[in-house]
Amino acid sequence: MTDAGTRTSLTLSERLDRLPFTRSHLRVLTGSGLGWALDAMDVGLISFIIAALAAQWSLQPGETAWIASVGFMGMAIGASLGGLLADRFGRRRVFAVTLLIYGLATGASALVGGLAALLVLRFLVGLGLGAELPVASTYVSELAPARIRGRLIVILEAFWAIGWTAAALIGFLVIPASENGWRWAFALGAIPAAYALVVRWGLPESARWLERRGRHADAEAVVATFERSAGRASPVDTPTAADVAPPAATSAGGRLAALWSSEFRVRTACLWLVWFCVNFSYYGAFIWIPSILVAQGYDLVRSFGFTLIITLAQLPGYALAAWLIEVWGRRLTLSVFLVGSAVAAVFFGTAITEFSVIAAGMALSFFNLGAWGALYAVTPEMYPTSLRATGSGWAAGVGRIASIVAPLTVPLLLVTGGAPVLFTVFAAFFTIAAAAAWGLVDRRGRALDDR
Repeated sequence: MTDAGTRTSLTLSERLDRLPFTRSHLRVLTGSGLGWALDAMDVGLISFIIAALAAQWSLQPGETAWIASVGFMGMAIGASLGGLLADRFGRRRVFAVTLLIYGLATGASALVGGLAALLVLRFLVGLGLGAELPVASTYVSELAPARIRGRLIVILEAFWAIGWTAAALIGFLVIPASENGWRWAFALGAIPAAYALVVRWGLPESARWLERRGRHADAEAVVATFERSAGRASPVDTPTAADVAPPAATSAGGRLAALWSSEFRVRTACLWLVWFCVNFSYYGAFIWIPSILVAQGYDLVRSFGFTLIITLAQLPGYALAAWLIEVWGRRLTLSVFLVGSAVAAVFFGTAITEFSVIAAGMALSFFNLGAWGALYAVTPEMYPTSLRATGSGWAAGVGRIASIVAPLTVPLLLVTGGAPVLFTVFAAFFTIAAAAAWGLVDRRGRALDDR
């Protein structure tokens, strides 16, 4: 080992950042992405199931709103706890457990006979789902090479569109097919319970997290696997534990306090504001779009068909964001897509003809999901390894508060001023988020902070 001024050996993080994209990266991306897609399928299904149950169970708007909101209550708690647990017990383990929890609860929802039981199970679904999403993005970001890290996280988030499209197909083909179509939809949502076993045993743990926990041999083994996948030999001379910078925090309380230390408080405040505003507008709009279309006179099948077409526009939105995020950087890409979402929301609220409804809905889907990709890319980069999952989880948790409020607010806004007022409010929230994005740190092409 040479001295600090002339050190030529590479740290584990530097070795990860210098790698090309390999089969090992592809396995991590697709393994995490399939879990992400199954999550999206569950969230998407509930919007179609709400529309079906409202008719079948003669539910009032307030009751259907609670079906959506109680899941987000669970997500708020799950996101906050999931991040803390992932920093303590590891990314992969928490990722698998959360998939298992929400998959089993979704499957059990197929057997319910009334609203009360459904609300309890939707809360449990939310616990698992809320914890899984920020943990998955943290996990992938810590294994991705620096120069393509943002792009890979946007691609990971693009799996959401695949899952939401699957939900739209189930909503279009399965739910209207019979009186028990919504039960079959819930049963299909139980697939993540089996997939959790694949995740638990098939993917490596984050090398950065292992090193932070003092498990240097395990971390070395993970990095060596990626190097072999790239056809590169592992260096003989690697830094010892003494060369690793001290962690930014070592306890749950310390991690929470560190989020509001002088170093991180501005980025934490801006990040929480972006998450809150984007969640409010996204879930307020997309959970209710099928029901809003039905209320405007379209039958259930036609409403679900429109929603399926609108959903397909998510994929090109992700594709453009994945390219721009490494060209423009995180903040500009996020801000532009949020402004585009605001403009699209205004047009959707005033759309009258079938063509204008579909066109404005596709634009909203395109820009909003591109913004989501950029947001998930930038969030793990705001914090060092020792509190990365905690920071990501609490930002997501604050966002889920907005997802609780939004579905409950939608019926009131619809009564007050109809779709034009509702979507103007969504546009205002998107605009606030676009401004707050400029308070974030842009780490395009730079190494993650491994303290």
